[in-house]
Amino acid sequence: MASPSESPGPVPPRSTEPQDTPLAEGMAFLANKGWQILLTMGLATTALGVIALVWPGATLRVLGVLFGVYLLATGVFQLAGAFGTHVPRHLRVLHFLTGALLILLGLICFRGTMESILLLALWIGFSWLLRGTMETAAAASAQDMPARGWHVAFGIISALAGIVLIVSPFASIAALTLVVGVMAIVLGLTEVIRAIMLRIEVGRLAPAPAAQRRPLFHRPHRPHPQH
Repeated sequence: MASPSESPGPVPPRSTEPQDTPLAEGMAFLANKGWQILLTMGLATTALGVIALVWPGATLRVLGVLFGVYLLATGVFQLAGAFGTHVPRHLRVLHFLTGALLILLGLICFRGTMESILLLALWIGFSWLLRGTMETAAAASAQDMPARGWHVAFGIISALAGIVLIVSPFASIAALTLVVGVMAIVLGLTEVIRAIMLRIEVGRLAPAPAAQRRPLFHRPHRPHPQH
């Protein structure tokens, strides 16, 4: 049995180099993919904005078709929900009628561009009018609501915008398309700039290769006193 004073041999120096962990590698991978996804989304959004400004008529036709698909899909789900076991009996008739109406409106959208644009403008107009009216009424009745004045102003503006869309749907939806195109270009360019800045930060925070890592303080290996 060896005595406590005897040393089993020279103790190998411990490495002071940081070790790569799976967590660090995963975070680096996510950061690298994040700026790529953000750049792709920014370029796609910018392209959509340019298309909306250059070809507003074609954009409206595409929006009309997508709106018709949305109405058809929503109507099918409403009809399927009408026959579900989780729906109470007194609501099945409402689900059925709503689904049938949505499918009918969706089919009307596929009849022509004018019908789809008209339905889209009326849909947005009535939605804004209802939302603005409800928000204005809620803010006017609640005396202690935070930022009550802003809620009232936003509700009135939303209701007025809905009325304009309902009264002149074609001109309003064309102007709305131009506004959406400009906003898409601005948002897309902002995302592209953010992606570039994120790429620069990822490059700064990337760990150096293992061959280039050196400890800050190099301590020479000294032999054990007993050797």
